[in-house]
Amino acid sequence: MLIVFSGLPGTGKSTLARQLAQDGRAVYLRVDTVEAALMNAGHTGITVEGYAVEYAIAADNLKLGLNVVVDCVNPVAATRDAWAAVARQTSTPLVNVEVVCSDTGEHRRRVEARWEDPEQHTGKWSPPGWHGLQEYVRNYEPWQTPRRVLDTSAGTPQDHLTALLALLAAPQVL
Repeated sequence: MLIVFSGLPGTGKSTLARQLAQDGRAVYLRVDTVEAALMNAGHTGITVEGYAVEYAIAADNLKLGLNVVVDCVNPVAATRDAWAAVARQTSTPLVNVEVVCSDTGEHRRRVEARWEDPEQHTGKWSPPGWHGLQEYVRNYEPWQTPRRVLDTSAGTPQDHLTALLALLAAPQVL
C-alpha cells in the first residue's frame, strides 16, 4: 500500500507518518529529508527534484511488496497525479491523507516552535516560519481527487494516530 500524507507544514504530517510507518514497519519517505540532502550536497534552486527522487524510491519499494508511507506537502495536482501514477505503475492501492490544523493559533504555534527548534534544521534546510508558510497557503491547490482528511487541531499525537487508524479502516467514500 502507498499512503501519502499531504498538507501544509506544521499540521502534524510528519508525526503521524512516522508513527504509522514505525507501527506498520513500512518504508518512510520524507521529502524534507531528500531536499535537505540535495541542498547539503550543493544543489540550489530545488523545486521538483525531491519529489522525483521519492517517486522512484517509493516505486522500488512497492515493487518489493513493501508498504510505503510518504510525508510531503503535496500542494498541487501535478504531484498528486504523480503519486497516483506510482500506485498505478506498481499495481498498489493508494490512500491519500490530507492533514489539516483548523485552529490558526495552534497551527502558528506549531510552525513557530519548529522554526525555533535547532533539531528541525538540517544543514542548509530549515522549516518555514509563519510568514514563509503563507507562500505555501497561496500555492496550495484545492483537492480534486479523493482523500481522507484528518484535523489535528485538538488532542495529542496519540489521539491523532488513533483517529488516523480509524480513518484508514473506514471505507473510502468517492
